[in-house]
Amino acid sequence: MKRDKIIYYTATGLLTAIMLFSVSMYFFQHEAIKEAFTSFGYPSYIIYPFAAAKLLGLIAVWSPNLKAIKEWAYAGYFYAFILAFFAHYMIGDGQEGTAVLAIVALIVSYIFNKRIAK
Repeated sequence: MKRDKIIYYTATGLLTAIMLFSVSMYFFQHEAIKEAFTSFGYPSYIIYPFAAAKLLGLIAVWSPNLKAIKEWAYAGYFYAFILAFFAHYMIGDGQEGTAVLAIVALIVSYIFNKRIAK
């Protein structure tokens, strides 16, 4: 059980670090992110709502009492990471590695969250 908790908190911590870095880029490097979103074909007006959704997802992932919302947050992150991977891959900017790392951290966090919640 202790090993499972260590793995869960490590994976969830890595996921949190990736999300906080992403959100900080959205807020503090807005012009660069705006250019990236535009190059991907996404509208730039979704940057701030997307950042807010990422922060709310982190709250849900770390909250032990919000089980149903936590499931939705994991699902939302999964789809966002898959889309981010393919967006970077199709553009060919070489930035898809972070999306792969985020997917792995997300899956490990999800699996071990289920194990420690029993």
